[in-house]
Order: sequence, then C-alpha cells, then structure tokens
Amino acid sequence: MPIQRFTRVYGIQDAKIAPLTADPAGGTPTYGALIDVPGIKTLEISGDVEVKKLRGDNVQLASNSSISNVQVSITHAKMSLDVLAAIIGGTVTDSGTTPAQKATWDLTADTANFPPFKLEGVTPPNGVDLVGGDVHVVLHKLTASSFPDLGFAEEDYRIASFTADADPLQANGKWISVVLNETAAAIA
Repeated sequence: MPIQRFTRVYGIQDAKIAPLTADPAGGTPTYGALIDVPGIKTLEISGDVEVKKLRGDNVQLASNSSISNVQVSITHAKMSLDVLAAIIGGTVTDSGTTPAQKATWDLTADTANFPPFKLEGVTPPNGVDLVGGDVHVVLHKLTASSFPDLGFAEEDYRIASFTADADPLQANGKWISVVLNETAAAIA
C-alpha cells in the first residue's frame, strides 16, 4: 500500500546547493559537488500565475492560466563564501599557514556570472506525519534574482539571505520536486 500523500511540515534541518554543470535538452542534468547552506533558517517558495481571459458577447468565454515565475527565498544563520561563489560567481581562495590562514571570496566583473544551481532542503526526521520520515524539496534549476543580503549589524547577529528564480530543466522539464519519505534520508 502506498504512503499517504499529505503531511504536516515542521522545521527545516538542512539545505544544500549544487552548481548545475550541464542541462542538455532531452538528456540528463549534471551537478557539481553539494555545498552546505550553513545554519539554514527558512526556505520559502512562491510563484506567479499569469491569467489570460477571453471575452466576447459581453461575457467571459474562457480563461487560461500559466506559471510565469517560481521564486525561492532562503535565510541562513551563517555566511558562506562557497555559497556566495556558487550563487553569484566569484572565486574562493585559501592562503597562509597557521596562525595566519585566510579564506577570501573575490567577486570581479569577470566572475560575477550568476550561475545556475540546484537547491534541496529537508525537514528533520519526524518533521512530518510519518514517524521517522521526512520531506525533501528540490528546486532543480535556480538563478539568483538579487544580490545576497550581506553585511553587519550593530550588537546583533547578521542573518544572510538570498532569492532566486526557478526555471524548468531543459533535460526533463522539472522545476520543483517534493518528496515525502517514509524513512528520513540525507540530501544526496
């Protein structure tokens, strides 16, 4: 018997992104290594629907709706140089030796290319109706739609965030996948 197709959704435990390295039409998309989004706080998905109405004879004769935009908004507690490089470009370099090591993210005119990436978030185990289960949400092809919120806050923590727009994959047309697992699974 299949599992139920509805659930409560409580919390978010983990999120990872992966650079989209190939998206061949009719083929198989490929992704780079997973990058942790540290201190994930929220993953919010919204969308826009465009509605066209056909009128005639002083009445509405028909209407047609289509998705015109899917957007994701992420907040996370810790700034990550690797996430910045993956979502807007740039390079991260490590230098120095202990006790003077450095990790530097540089964004230049040549490297600010807003590359496509995948995002996957997951609830904690038991964050769903199925005991021991979880929910994964996958956005298969995203592109940052604004510059990430960065900086400092006086006498407080600064929460990092970014937004991105989704596009369907050319390989298989997927935009979003929501997977309800009977047994919790790590992001892979």
